[in-house]
Amino acid sequence: MCWVATAALLVMALPADVDGVPAGLLVGYGVFLLAAAADGARRGLRATLSIGASFRRLALPLAVVLLAVPAGGSLAYGAARDEAKEQALLDRLSAADAQVKSADGLAFDKAEPILGKALAVYQDLGTKHAGSRAGKLVPARLDAYYETVSGPYEDKSYCEAIAPLKHLRGLGGTVDKDLLGARPDKTDEPLAHSLYECGTAALGVYTATPAAEDNLNELYKTFPKSSHTNRVEPAVRAAIKTRTTALDGGSAPCDTTNELRTLKRSLQALSDPSLEGATREAKEAVQRGDFACGTDQFKDKDYANAIKTMTEYAKEYPDSPQAAHARSIAIAAEIAEEEPAAGKNLPPAKDPGGSRMILVISNDGPGAVDVLYTGPTSGRVTLKTCATCTEYPGPILSQGKKVKACTGPSSKYPKATLLLPAGDYHFLQKRGGSTSSAGDTKTSKVKIEPGYSYTNCLYVTSRF
Repeated sequence: MCWVATAALLVMALPADVDGVPAGLLVGYGVFLLAAAADGARRGLRATLSIGASFRRLALPLAVVLLAVPAGGSLAYGAARDEAKEQALLDRLSAADAQVKSADGLAFDKAEPILGKALAVYQDLGTKHAGSRAGKLVPARLDAYYETVSGPYEDKSYCEAIAPLKHLRGLGGTVDKDLLGARPDKTDEPLAHSLYECGTAALGVYTATPAAEDNLNELYKTFPKSSHTNRVEPAVRAAIKTRTTALDGGSAPCDTTNELRTLKRSLQALSDPSLEGATREAKEAVQRGDFACGTDQFKDKDYANAIKTMTEYAKEYPDSPQAAHARSIAIAAEIAEEEPAAGKNLPPAKDPGGSRMILVISNDGPGAVDVLYTGPTSGRVTLKTCATCTEYPGPILSQGKKVKACTGPSSKYPKATLLLPAGDYHFLQKRGGSTSSAGDTKTSKVKIEPGYSYTNCLYVTSRF
């Protein structure tokens, strides 16, 4: 019966399991052994042996041996069970290692959930099973975890390194501090460096995501005493200087100006007072770039954009010494849209000295007239509508007769008097109002010579 009970126990207990044998089974087996031992003692004490009294002395040693067999078996089973537990913990550790490895190379937003599962296993093994073989390996695994997750920083991919480094730095609030030790603190320097590199690399890049100010503001807020924080102001000034220098003779001043404008916007979003001087430099550089951009557009015969750029420049910087020149370029560009010859040369920055000749322009027609001119000097005047004037007959109705415009009293016609230096001029007239010619434009070329005065009469003819 003892052999049968032991065999049944072995069938249920082997192979050794992490959870061991059910307690009820062990208690039942122990009670049975005690009962069998008591029965054996009862029988042995009453038995009469014919082999002699000397053999009775062997009863006690044999009993001890028989008891040692199940006791030894229990110890062996306990050792096997402990080994099974250790192996199960090592298997969990290996599975967590595999998760960390599988996350290597993934975008961090996709890798973070996987890493979180591995980290939970490391923490459980390192705290609840610290004395196990797996638990003793956890510190080395955490070192490898930090090394793997901070891989982008080691590869100098600073923008990609920011999120992983923030994750590592923040583990002190979620993982056992004694288990982590000083590891989170060691990420301060790499994170500050990455914020600096990524932030300054985005200066002037209007497509950068995140924008430069996002990382640099975080650098100032999180690491105000870092050596990398002190490097921001010189880096900003260098970025401004590089682009300002590129405006002089550069092939793409408009693109450079857009970069400067983006840089200025970033500086205005940064709160650190050390950048006030750099912000002023950026504003001045943008103003300079706007003028360079408009000038380049005019030279490239992109007259529509030149008009827009220079008109906005004159409005935004009315006190600039170049505001008048910007207006002249805008006027010349508007004329050049209708008469390309007017865009052959950039209008001069300053009016020439010397004598001025009189040019009187009269409006003998319905509708106000805008008159634009460019040459040695540029400008725009507007003549009011002539309330009593009408359209003159066209070529069909006039039967070839010459139009005699502005022959009435001089006071009848709205006038504008221009004082012009000698030289060749391009004129553009643009008539408004509700007449049949409203919206029409007309260009002309006028040569102004010294010692003369000039008149010009503007009138409207019908289409018939």
